[in-house]
Amino acid sequence: MNELACLVQRTADRLAGQHVGAVVAGLAGGAVEIHGAGRTGPGGGAPGPRTLFEIGSVTKVFTSLALARMVLDGSTALEEPVAALLPGGTALPVRGGREITLKDLATHTSGLPRLPRGVLVASLFTSRRSDPYAHCTAEHVLAGLGRTKLRSAPGRSFRYSNLGAGLLGLALAERAGVGYEELVRREVCAPLGLGDTVVTPGEEHSDRLARGHSAAARPVPFWDLADLGGMGALRSTAADLSILLRAQLAAGREPDGPLAPAISLTREVRHRVNPFAWMHLGWLGHRLHTQQGGHLQIWHNGGTGGFRSFVAFDPEKQVGVVVLVNSGRSADSAGTALLRRLQNEFATAV
Repeated sequence: MNELACLVQRTADRLAGQHVGAVVAGLAGGAVEIHGAGRTGPGGGAPGPRTLFEIGSVTKVFTSLALARMVLDGSTALEEPVAALLPGGTALPVRGGREITLKDLATHTSGLPRLPRGVLVASLFTSRRSDPYAHCTAEHVLAGLGRTKLRSAPGRSFRYSNLGAGLLGLALAERAGVGYEELVRREVCAPLGLGDTVVTPGEEHSDRLARGHSAAARPVPFWDLADLGGMGALRSTAADLSILLRAQLAAGREPDGPLAPAISLTREVRHRVNPFAWMHLGWLGHRLHTQQGGHLQIWHNGGTGGFRSFVAFDPEKQVGVVVLVNSGRSADSAGTALLRRLQNEFATAV
C-alpha cells in the first residue's frame, strides 16, 4: 500500500471508530485512493468506493453546476429573476426594490430564511428519525413564498438558505421541463459518467446502499426532501464524487474537459463573506492565514438524518478529499485534516 493509500485508510479507520461506517477518498498528483471501514448497516460489511450514501447539502454543488450549464447554453442567465422560471402567479418576496435572481439563490444571498415555512416546527415536534421536509411539495413551497419575509435585500448579504437552494433546483427543473433528478443526470452526471449519483436508487443499487444512523448509532430512514431536491436529495458514492473532484481540479488546465466551462463559471462568481471566506456558485471557499500555510480550500459539507458528507479540494495544489459516513455526527474535522495533510505533503505545482 502506497503512502497516499495508507493515509486514506487510516483516516477511514479512525472515522469508523466514531461512526458506523466511513468511506474516504484522497486525490493527489493525479492519483486517487478510496478506502472504507466499519459497516454499511446492521449485518452489513465494510462500505467501499461504490457504496451509496445520502450526501445532503453536497447536492447544492450539482444544482449550481446545472445552473452554470444552462447559463452557458442560453437557457437562462445568472441575473434572471427566479419568478420568470416559476409557474405564473407565483408571488416572491421583494426587498429594497430588488427581485431574487438565480445567482442570489446559488450564492446564498437571496435573503430567504434557512428553512421553508413550517419545517422548523415540524423538526421540533417530529421524531428526529423522520424526514422534516417530507411535506415540502412544490405547491406548498411556492404558496408560502409570498408570505416569507426576506432577512436582507437580495444580493447583499450571505445567509445560508436550504430553502433558496431547493427553490433553485425547482426553478431550473421547471425551465428545463423535467424533474430535478433528470435535470442533474442530463446536465452533470451524464457528461461526467457518474452512474451512481441519483435521487431515487434503482434495483442495481439495492445491495450497495448504506443505512443511515443517528449520532447515537440508531438506524434512521432515508430522506427524500419532496420537491426541494436541489438542496440535498442526492445519493452518491466516493467513486462518483472523486470523478467530480478530478473534473474540478482539471478545469483550469484542460479547458476542453468535461464540464470545464461550467466549472470555471461556478468559480468565477464570488461573493465575499468575510476577509478570508467567500461563496462561489454552490461551493464555499476560504484561504487560510499565511501563518497556517495560506492554503486555498473550496468545499461543501452535507448532512441528513443519518448521514454526513464532506467534499473539498485545492486547485492550486491539485489535491482533494471525499469523506462519507453513515451516522449523524460531523466528519468535517477529519476531512479538513486530511486535505491539509495532502496540501503539505502531496501537492503538485500548477
